[in-house]
Amino acid sequence: MSIASEKLDGLETILGYHFADRSLLVTALTHASLPKHETNYERLEFLGDRVLGLVVAEMLYRLYPHENEGHLAKRLTVLVQQKALVDVGSDIGLSSWVRLSAGEKRTGGALKDTILSDSVEAVIGAVYLDGGLEPARTFIESRWKKLVCTQSPPPDDPKTRLQEIAQAKGLKLPEYRLVGKSGTDHQPVFDVEVFVGGMGSASASASSKRAAEKIAAQRLLDAVEKEMA
Repeated sequence: MSIASEKLDGLETILGYHFADRSLLVTALTHASLPKHETNYERLEFLGDRVLGLVVAEMLYRLYPHENEGHLAKRLTVLVQQKALVDVGSDIGLSSWVRLSAGEKRTGGALKDTILSDSVEAVIGAVYLDGGLEPARTFIESRWKKLVCTQSPPPDDPKTRLQEIAQAKGLKLPEYRLVGKSGTDHQPVFDVEVFVGGMGSASASASSKRAAEKIAAQRLLDAVEKEMA
């Protein structure tokens, strides 16, 4: 391991969880810009994203017993998106532990929203693999409780709105398609198209597929609303 044991002690104290297998934590802090022999956090990020979604969905189910599925889905979308993850990552100071290449450090990589949010998801995945769902749930609930409770009305997400409009019109659900990818591995650009039969299509580009899908959905909504005006 190339992270001093004392530093990991400090991070574990902040996380409220002490690892049996610290290599999982090191992997969760390792960015893909490091040499290929260094296992990076991408697989843990994938896992952590799903664990986060499950736990936050359960929190919302308990806290808002009278809201329908559509409203809960809107809340969930906001609570697991990049901004919420960056808020949590900044709150625990995770950027000071993330392992980056010298080049990525020079460009301020540790403070980039994408890297910080991905690292938070990876840490959640690492906690889950090391200790199971309960310690992962404890960490998520402790860090997301304030975010969950400070939401007022259900947030309006363009992907959710587009789906609701399509369903109201009796149309098939929106289909999102990746039509291209450019840029570098560390600064990718995803080109996405959304299509709804009977409503049309729209496209957008962004640094993540999720962001591109939201922009494309909003553009299709804008086009539909313009036609109806």
